[in-house]
Amino acid sequence: MPPQRKGAAARVSEDTEDLTRHPLQAILLADSFATKFRPITLERPKVLLPLVNVPMIDYTLAWLESAGVEEVFVFCCAHSKQVIEYLEKSEWFSQPNFSVVTIESHNSVSAGDALRLIYERNVINGDFVLISGDTVSNMSLTQVIQEHKERRKKDSNAVMTMVIKQSKPSPITHQSRLGTDELFLAIDPQTKQLLFYEEKTDSYRGIIPLDNALLGDNPSICLHNDKQDCYIDICSQEVLSLFTDNFDYQHLRRHFVKGLLVDDIMGYKIFTHEIHSSYAARIDNYRSYDTISKDIIQRWTYPFVPDVMFSGNSATHLEREGMYRASEIEQSRSAHIGPFTVIGKGTKIGNNSNISNSVIGKGCSIGSNVSITGSYIWDSVTIEDGCDIRHAIICDGVVIKSGAALEPGVVLSFKVVIGQQCIVPSYSKVSLYQQPTVEDSDEELEYADNSSGTVDSSITCTVDTLNREMMSETPASQLGPGGVGHVWSICEGAHEEEWRHSVAPIPADKLAEAIQSLEDDLELLNLDGNALSVSGELKSGCNGTDSEDDDVEDSRDDSIIYEKEVEATFLRAVNENIKVPDVILEMNSLRLSYNMTSADCAGAIFYAMMKQALEIPHATAGELRKSAASIIDAWNKLLKFYSKEIDDQIEVIMKFEEMCLESVKEFSPHFSQILHLLYDKDILEEDAILRWADEKKDAEESDKVFVKQSEKLIQWLREASEEED
Repeated sequence: MPPQRKGAAARVSEDTEDLTRHPLQAILLADSFATKFRPITLERPKVLLPLVNVPMIDYTLAWLESAGVEEVFVFCCAHSKQVIEYLEKSEWFSQPNFSVVTIESHNSVSAGDALRLIYERNVINGDFVLISGDTVSNMSLTQVIQEHKERRKKDSNAVMTMVIKQSKPSPITHQSRLGTDELFLAIDPQTKQLLFYEEKTDSYRGIIPLDNALLGDNPSICLHNDKQDCYIDICSQEVLSLFTDNFDYQHLRRHFVKGLLVDDIMGYKIFTHEIHSSYAARIDNYRSYDTISKDIIQRWTYPFVPDVMFSGNSATHLEREGMYRASEIEQSRSAHIGPFTVIGKGTKIGNNSNISNSVIGKGCSIGSNVSITGSYIWDSVTIEDGCDIRHAIICDGVVIKSGAALEPGVVLSFKVVIGQQCIVPSYSKVSLYQQPTVEDSDEELEYADNSSGTVDSSITCTVDTLNREMMSETPASQLGPGGVGHVWSICEGAHEEEWRHSVAPIPADKLAEAIQSLEDDLELLNLDGNALSVSGELKSGCNGTDSEDDDVEDSRDDSIIYEKEVEATFLRAVNENIKVPDVILEMNSLRLSYNMTSADCAGAIFYAMMKQALEIPHATAGELRKSAASIIDAWNKLLKFYSKEIDDQIEVIMKFEEMCLESVKEFSPHFSQILHLLYDKDILEEDAILRWADEKKDAEESDKVFVKQSEKLIQWLREASEEED
């Protein structure tokens, strides 16, 4: 093949035959060029970090293979030898009709450098998928690639199509559920052309810096703050030459995308493709690591889930409440494994230990009376008796000695030792490596200095040598007797970022402050007619609308995800014995994030309560009713909080009807008894029950099943009401 010409003239032929004769290619960036996962990534590349016990890069490669990509160029930079060695030993190099080729560089310090090097290698023959190795997806590429090719036939300046997805940010924290900043996009509703892209704005005041020319040149614009950038791009070959022409393009979004959007000379265009029912997300920080792990466990990423084998992983067995167990596990009979938990192969769990909402890796040893909640324990970790671990990440080979406790948000890097009875404070990061004196920027390599990109000589030491050298340097007061490692200090002004990007839930005090701030600011927001509302829609100035079908599908997707989130939050509250006021704070955050009503929240909470009652072992119908009564009694204050109005209470009844007919049919024979119980507990008022019954008068007979079952209760309430009158 002749060498490509550089510059804007390097056009790709749009002939159909040319487009179809080349295999579909992908460029996978195996370096994030960021430091958000430090100190872990000082020792291991981010793409090889385990995500629900499978390296991140395997999810990306497995999806690319399933989506029809035939040739993948994996660009390796930081810890490149580790990535290449892993791929060579994996099954990816021996897959039929799926070629994986590594490209190694020690001098690249940005995604722009990586793409310039790939351009020089002259290996890309046509349109390609651009993705990073920390992306999880199950979407089909067929439609987005077809759309991209059709646009290119009509307009050669259409060089990129970005995949986006509905994702309403929290109006409280102005973050997405992935812990990323609120994203603002301006999109032409007819053509789907991207017109504006901004990750950070003065969102509290609703200020979006749009150019007047943008508004003048485009008769129809929709401004969104309810979309998620999936970081999956379909690119024309020309994108590579554009990076070569402009060395200012370093970051894919901040430099390249925004650069093309403001360049009115060359006229290049970027378009968007929105997915609805499929999954796509990138692991950007510890919070997104936590969120995507939960999504995998809850099977949103199917078929890339723990009980389905892909990329050579050892499949686990799926049990009730989202529990997964691998083989050769030794678990004491008195140990309890809670919901949404994965236990890796060869792990041992001692007496009276309690594990919930966590991922445990291979070959771990967990002692007796250990409590693990919402945490990620990687391989070969030793946790001795009596330890308490909450919402932490613990890397391979860590030893936590008896009686130690990790407060929420702690990160322990490889082979750290926590001494007996030591309490590690929230958001602490501990590593065998000392904290760098000067923090690198997000665009620099994990191990590079600011100029040369050469490896720091201190990092060439073996871990064992570091272990011996640092043992005497670590103050015993920090990590307890026998502790080994360095506690990294939180930089001045960075504490806010720690809790925002942590695997730990948002602290109750921060959540309360944010909710109060939101309530104070709502009136100010409403004073400006062009301000963004909490729902993420413009109150004015949006002349175009997306299709009605898309809106309905987005709403349905939101409702399903919201109910799943409420269920997971409630299960965690039950297992961790969280107090009702704190649960209400979390539920309020979810309700506002998904723009749901109190009635929606009441229905979702009641559904979660009944699901929990069903999971309690029962041999008879009487035991099932008793379980339901105990759950309702224990959490009636929570349900009452969201059932203050009659409409909210009717929603609870209707949700119970729906459950009994569809998802939880075991409760069908007990509908009237549980309805009576809700009345006795003052959760439902008589007006709510009577209005529900009245609304069913003209319904079909099939819709009156539970009204008829509850006739005695309804009649009794009517008579009591008449006597009062």
